[in-house]
Amino acid sequence: MSYHYVGSELELFATAINWKSYLASVLDPFVTGRVLDVGAGIGTNLAYMCNPRVVEWTSLEPDPELARQIGAAEPRRRLLTPCRVVTGTIGDLDPALCFDTILYLDVLEHIADDRAELARARDHLAPGGRLVVVAPAHPFLFSGFDAAIGHYRRYDDVSLRALSPEGCRLDAFLLLDCAGFFASLANRLILRKVLPSPRQIAVWDRSLVPASRRLDPLTGYKFGKTALAVWRAAA
Repeated sequence: MSYHYVGSELELFATAINWKSYLASVLDPFVTGRVLDVGAGIGTNLAYMCNPRVVEWTSLEPDPELARQIGAAEPRRRLLTPCRVVTGTIGDLDPALCFDTILYLDVLEHIADDRAELARARDHLAPGGRLVVVAPAHPFLFSGFDAAIGHYRRYDDVSLRALSPEGCRLDAFLLLDCAGFFASLANRLILRKVLPSPRQIAVWDRSLVPASRRLDPLTGYKFGKTALAVWRAAA
């Protein structure tokens, strides 16, 4: 059966260049070697996350139309790193394939059995490889927007630690975008919008994200609307 992604926010958030750049700067130390981008969507991550230490990039996307869009865009990116697009889920991969970095960037919250998903990802990690999850934080912020785009949950420190795959240790847990937290809280309690407008995304990206980039280090990355967890496989 062909999978079709139910969300409509991918193109909208692709315009959030400050957020994508900020996230890429935080993730940069963890993204190396052979990279698997699970649930790659329309391929936005590739342009921001692919750094000189990446030797190969695989975009894995279950929606055939979204995978086609990634493939169509890749010749225009002019990246030196070898890239390929695979249509399917991590369960469809050759069991022998291993990666140094596996990314779940705003993806794990869309998967019903997140624990089983990360266990499958662990089987594709090279020794010493990293499993990186970026996901919406704070269950109490779950809103109509989350439900509309197919989120099952939001995460906190406890719930992400509980998902630690066997043979992996949690190396980092950060909360990002402390300024954006208040925008999410306002949407949850007051606005209750199913999908933010392009203007709201622009205001967040141009004003709140630069503020968060300055303030997040001052909070010790302990306050924000986005959770980042990094696990390291045993060498």
